[in-house]
Amino acid sequence: MKTDQVIKILFIEKSVEDAEQIISLLRNNGIAVRPARATTADQVTAALDELGPDIVLFDPAVGTLELREVSRMLDAHGRDLSLVALVGQVDNTVVTELFVNGARSVALRSQPRQLMAVIQREFDALNTRRQLRRLETALRESERRCDALLDSSTDAIAYVHEGMHVRANQAYLDTFGYTEFDDLLGLPVLDMIGPTDADEFKNTLKGLSRGEKPTGPIELQARRADATSFKASVEFAHATFEGEPCLQVVFRRQQVDASVIEQLQRDPVTGLFNRSRMLECIDQAVAAATEGTKGQSLLLIEPDNWQAIVGGVGLAKADELLAAFANRVEGQLGAHDTAGLLAEHTVGVLLHTRNDEAIKQWITGLQQAIAGGIFDLGSHSLTVTVSIGGSLLGERNANTELLLNQASQSLRNAQSQGGNRSELHDPAAREKAEEERERYWLGVLKQALTQDDFVLYHQQTISLQDAEGEFSEILLRLNGPQGEVLPGFFMPIAEKHNLTPAIDRWVLNQTIEHLRARDRSGSPTTFFVKLTSRSLEDTQLLPWLGERLKQAALKNGKLVLETTESKVVTALRPAQEFIKAWKQLGGQFALEQFGSGLNSFQLLNHIDADYLKIDRSYMADLPQQQESQKKVAEICRQARELKKQTIAEWVEDAASTSLLFACGVDFVQGNFLQEPQRLA
Repeated sequence: MKTDQVIKILFIEKSVEDAEQIISLLRNNGIAVRPARATTADQVTAALDELGPDIVLFDPAVGTLELREVSRMLDAHGRDLSLVALVGQVDNTVVTELFVNGARSVALRSQPRQLMAVIQREFDALNTRRQLRRLETALRESERRCDALLDSSTDAIAYVHEGMHVRANQAYLDTFGYTEFDDLLGLPVLDMIGPTDADEFKNTLKGLSRGEKPTGPIELQARRADATSFKASVEFAHATFEGEPCLQVVFRRQQVDASVIEQLQRDPVTGLFNRSRMLECIDQAVAAATEGTKGQSLLLIEPDNWQAIVGGVGLAKADELLAAFANRVEGQLGAHDTAGLLAEHTVGVLLHTRNDEAIKQWITGLQQAIAGGIFDLGSHSLTVTVSIGGSLLGERNANTELLLNQASQSLRNAQSQGGNRSELHDPAAREKAEEERERYWLGVLKQALTQDDFVLYHQQTISLQDAEGEFSEILLRLNGPQGEVLPGFFMPIAEKHNLTPAIDRWVLNQTIEHLRARDRSGSPTTFFVKLTSRSLEDTQLLPWLGERLKQAALKNGKLVLETTESKVVTALRPAQEFIKAWKQLGGQFALEQFGSGLNSFQLLNHIDADYLKIDRSYMADLPQQQESQKKVAEICRQARELKKQTIAEWVEDAASTSLLFACGVDFVQGNFLQEPQRLA
């Protein structure tokens, strides 16, 4: 599931607390949720209109609604969504009744992992159905456009069903000397072929009728209505006409020299296939995998530290180096393997008829061949190492985009570990690879804590109400082997191994030092610092933090700690005690992702927050989303009544900024206003 998508969930159950637990579970696993709750038929109808849910979670114990009634209401509404029954325990009779009455799936409240899996599966299935409908609509539109463009084409094109003409354009009629299509209707296409080529043409048609893929154009003698003939190149493609499968047949008089076509498909620098041709080869390999072909794999190969190498030898020698590098790769290819340039210095290789061990041996051989040789570039002589990432190709991942993404991710993983490495994506070995990657990054994190390999950035938070001083959010990065790494990558590993409290202390310590420096220079600043949930339960953090602030003796600098709403909900008691003690030290507190729960303002009865950072899901296409605008305005109205200040994050355009000002938002933050900058 793409975690940047928002799932709209309608809860039909009597307990708000139970619904909040599920929302927190999803949010804590990186899934954005837009929830609503209903217990009556009128509330369900209103939620269907206002929220437009993707998933409906129905608790049969709600008492006020029956599952069959809810199912009828959803069908009447006409929106495609998933109805999931949410129960405490099941048996065969219960499951049968739930499915008979309209449930698409059954989720167990007592099994969070199963609940997560069901919601993820149903949301993915829903998106697949929606995408299929969009594709079907696009296909019909494309067919209409193709039909409209058919007669304007200068190529002779006909559609053939069971060997008979069912459609032909004017160029086809002119080419073969017919006046009207009625003269062709029901005429076998074989009548257009000279007698010497008739058998080959007939065999080709038979193969295509069995579902075989067209192999390419064939050369033959075509016969006109007046019995004269001409040499033609004929191409075939599977198509549909009026909803029926047929063949598209294109006759071309003029022929392009085969050597010219070959030249056009080659990259002029490396001599390998160019990107367009290589992608065609990958498409063909994917198609073969769907039909059961095994032993295929895609590899992406890049020289390590390419920019530094080019900077050393000079830009003028870059093409010469790339050509020599590609020549080394090509020298390792087998008779049936294919190589092409997919990006500036990324070579793609399709290996065929090799098992897993043979692929690994080929990779090792290539790395040794490149690293063991010397590249002579004029007065420069150098050695080069490569990183290789790839993916085995099978029926399960027979999708070009997916295959490229898997190979690309493997390449980035190999590079992130220092280069001169390789990684091969294999679904059967995914867990083992994840464990190895986690062990590696755990070592990097521990080293970063001891050697100060973290980096702080900040992003300005702009006041729309003319507040005095500067406001910025502190953002953490890690100095990895191949550059800076975002916290979304390493923080889950840190959290799993209980390193987040130590990281939080490092961030707080560095932030206080920067605050003290700004305080001395007369630049009053407020810094917002994220705090992980483990730190809320760390009884030693606040005494340490109080001592650090005392040592810093800040006069104008302010420190605001912030935690996500979902984290606070799941640790309400320790969060409440932590915030109360933090306030006694003179600190301020902000709730992130505010508005993501069913009743976020009820949380403020227990949590004394100074700032409410509105959930980012409301910022997505804000100018076009009337519902989001109303929700943001309502949050601001209630916040003003409670004397809380609001912050809108992820603001990406001027129109959204204007709307947020009209809604009464106090602060805005986003890349449109300022990209994150390194904290100096």
